Amino acid sequence: METKPLSPRLELDADGVAWIVFDDPGAKVNVLSTDTALRLDALLDELHRQPPKGVVFISAKPDIFIAGADIKELEKIETAGRAEELSRRGHAIFNKIAALRVPTVAAIDGAALGGGCELALACRYRVATDNRRTQIGLPEVLLGIIPGWGGTQRLPRLIGVREALGIIVGGRSLNAGKAARVGLVDVVCAPIALREMAKKIALGELKPGRRSVAIENAWGMRTFACRVARRQVLAKTRGHYPAPLAAIDAVEQGLGKSLDEGLRIEAKYFGSIATTSQCKNLIRVFFLREKYSKLTLDGAPPVRKKFEKAGVLGAGVMGAGIAQWSAACGLVVRLKDIKPEFVANGIKRIAAAFQEGVKRRKISELDAQHGLERVHPTTEYTGFGDCDIVIEAVLEKIEVKRPVFQALVPLLKPECVIASNTSAIPIDDLAAATGRPEWFVGIHFFNPVHKMPLIEVVRGSKTAPGVVAAAVEFAKQLKKIVVVVNSAPGFVANRLLMPYLNEAGVLLAEGVSIEAIDNAMLAFGWPMGPLRLIDEVGIDVCVDVASELAAAFKDRMIVAPVLQQVHTAGLKGRKAGDGFYVYSGKSESPNPRIEKLITAPQREMTAEAIQHRLMDVMIAEAKRCVSERVVEREDDIDVALIFGLGFPPFRGGLVKWARDSGLWI
Repeated sequence: METKPLSPRLELDADGVAWIVFDDPGAKVNVLSTDTALRLDALLDELHRQPPKGVVFISAKPDIFIAGADIKELEKIETAGRAEELSRRGHAIFNKIAALRVPTVAAIDGAALGGGCELALACRYRVATDNRRTQIGLPEVLLGIIPGWGGTQRLPRLIGVREALGIIVGGRSLNAGKAARVGLVDVVCAPIALREMAKKIALGELKPGRRSVAIENAWGMRTFACRVARRQVLAKTRGHYPAPLAAIDAVEQGLGKSLDEGLRIEAKYFGSIATTSQCKNLIRVFFLREKYSKLTLDGAPPVRKKFEKAGVLGAGVMGAGIAQWSAACGLVVRLKDIKPEFVANGIKRIAAAFQEGVKRRKISELDAQHGLERVHPTTEYTGFGDCDIVIEAVLEKIEVKRPVFQALVPLLKPECVIASNTSAIPIDDLAAATGRPEWFVGIHFFNPVHKMPLIEVVRGSKTAPGVVAAAVEFAKQLKKIVVVVNSAPGFVANRLLMPYLNEAGVLLAEGVSIEAIDNAMLAFGWPMGPLRLIDEVGIDVCVDVASELAAAFKDRMIVAPVLQQVHTAGLKGRKAGDGFYVYSGKSESPNPRIEKLITAPQREMTAEAIQHRLMDVMIAEAKRCVSERVVEREDDIDVALIFGLGFPPFRGGLVKWARDSGLWI
């Protein structure tokens, strides 16, 4: 009978160094599951009985140290007592690492997140590689919990409270260089030198120094840093997310006491947070992200799984965004527009997006240069013959799009996937202009393309299943989250968004103020109020899309007259500096011109009443999307709204929230 390899395993080399090797045989990444933790605990007992000269914790998997705790186990926690018990159990194991009387080294190549970072913090030293995939951090607050295996206590004691709060409260991870600068990592080396460097430290041949953080962790400095952190969290989250605040409390209270007492405080806060609705919903969203970023379709295999060259028609905001992100993901891109100045502006946008990535340290200057070189601009229908996929992103008017397809399609190879980035025009109407409707599919990106994670893949009535599957593979190649929908006016995201925005216009015409409407929806958890969002999208764009949907849904929707009035008055929104708000630099204020368009007397309305008015129309439309089979499952709606529109993740999704509220019957 074959014996299953154990993880972690203990290897003792000829020089007396013990290597604790993590290599889960049944998974692509290492996680700290219950079984793994028990195995680690037993190995640590063995090392305490027979101490080696030094201990190194390392992974045998490429690009991964330990990704963190097993989130499936966190999902099953039902009581605060059980959560606190799990936290204390982790403390006991990691305390055994800290108690070893020989040098202990975490040798990190790849991701060391959550529990993986906390294990490294329990070691005396940390060595990390300059591998681009090396990321070290504590992202627990992004799941609605706090670090529960020592992170809130060991990290500030190591690097100081201010830097630690930035990592813990922000759910941030650092590359090796940044981690070394703040003191989280002692040595940075090349991946090939990791074992040698870790062994030198384990044998005492190299003893890295460390700065003291005692002064900045003293009571006055600590209190001030935590007060500032609380203010920043509340400004950003409006109190909807309790985990960051609990983490700050655990840091502040624990640092004033011994480590053991600090760990008890951490466990208490972990227990109180792990069973909140926000935590459960954020874990649900995490699993939805995982599922839809790896989506595969049943049925016909994709006509193509790997794309090498893409054609993009239109170098405007969306076309340039699609071209830039495709190039950033390694594709060669042929970018066309009708005038040289349009193409030049598109290239400027692409270059700016690459430089933003450099500034944010997402990519190197060399990566940005190579990405820009992969974009080949043109004003002619040349260079498209060897494209694996072409994506149309011209003006959102069918009379503009049809001639583009009629001119382009005869130049394409037979197996080229033909796509439109339309946000609302029925796919069948566009497919008819190509003469190849079975190869035509909607691939709807969201703006800005390099930041928004969602793509809607839209299936036309004649789209071949293998072409739909290929579009999904293309979206995955671009590292996007994918929702597949059937063609219908507005698809899913815009179909649900526009009635919501339109209803905000109706309320405004009824005399409810701009501030009351937007503040109510900010209080609900949306990242932006609906009227502010209309400005961001563009009043002209919103009126066009709302008009298309109103024409399709005459029985239940007309464009709010105030939106038409604002549009007729020439207000375009943020891009023109003048919309429902007036924009000047970074400041914005309600536009006094809007008040002159409102004839109704001013009306007071509670935030809750405003929320119900706006969300009720969205829920009603979502129910129709399910009943009309625009989507195959309710989760499709939650994913589309969270990752495409910014629906508040702590509520778990529109359908999830509606069910919890008794509004989905």
